Amino acid sequence: MENNKKKISVAFFQRKPRSVGNYSVEYIFQDVRRRLSDKINATIVESKYESSGLFKRLFNCIQAWNAQSQVNHITGDVNYLGLFLNKHKTIQTILDCVHLNSNTGIRYKILKTFWLTIPEKRSRFITAISESTKTEILKHHACNPDKIKVIPVAISPLFQPVAKEFNKIKPVILQVGTAPNKNIPLLIDAIQGLGCHLHIIGKDNQEYRDMLEKTGTTYTYEWGLSDEDIRKRYAEADIISLVSTYEGFGMPILEGQATGRPVISSNILSMPEVAGNAAILVDPYNVSSIRSAIETLIQDDEFRNDLVRKGIENIKRFDPDRIAEQYFQLYKEIAS
Repeated sequence: MENNKKKISVAFFQRKPRSVGNYSVEYIFQDVRRRLSDKINATIVESKYESSGLFKRLFNCIQAWNAQSQVNHITGDVNYLGLFLNKHKTIQTILDCVHLNSNTGIRYKILKTFWLTIPEKRSRFITAISESTKTEILKHHACNPDKIKVIPVAISPLFQPVAKEFNKIKPVILQVGTAPNKNIPLLIDAIQGLGCHLHIIGKDNQEYRDMLEKTGTTYTYEWGLSDEDIRKRYAEADIISLVSTYEGFGMPILEGQATGRPVISSNILSMPEVAGNAAILVDPYNVSSIRSAIETLIQDDEFRNDLVRKGIENIKRFDPDRIAEQYFQLYKEIAS
């Protein structure tokens, strides 16, 4: 009991899971809670309704107000929940600004008000998952930059180096995610005629299938895999591709590096920051740039192996214990 009294009480506010399309933010903070279990008493507050419509969102805000704790942590994608919370005890995690970047006019103003302006005013700290995200926040909304703390996403210990001989005859390129920002059409154009096999994990897309059939590229399409299945797909791949036009972070970069695979990624936004010097960076809008990078990885054994070694070193920056401790320091500052 004595040890329990010393713990900080933290309420983690999470969105209601969607029937399809959920991402990894819940897993991020599940791991943080596990690593801080001897330092915090955690409560998970899951919104009753999905984030749609005025009245459902208002109910979610009232639910959050009723569940406040010593520290309130809104973990992303439901930023508006901070509307009624004690601003001196609240942390907002902002994953990206993709919706603000893709809207204009009155819709932009509404989104900015409830996903950025009010959340910033109603919080003690904001955490951003990359310096790129912090820059975007400040581009859309002027506030004290010191209020925004960059805490990256930790690499899951599930991903460990797995030895594999590189298949130079028919390398398997792994693509995780099929949203428009993943830039799959340009990737398909880039690998045409290279003899690669494209393995896509994500929601099925007939347009992509048609392109692959037309270009004669062999492929595999999978959806709804378990974490262990996804780990195996990384281990079975020869190259990991993330040539996105937008990422708030870029987790496949780290997952590929941790598995011991060479990574191709984009030279924009958060991706160079995450990749360090351990990925071959390309212009995501240029097919020739993507194609040239893939050819280099296939042909240049020394360069490819060096990239893999650098990747194993790079993931040390994203140690889960170190990142959990960064969150704990914020909890401690608020609690004190």
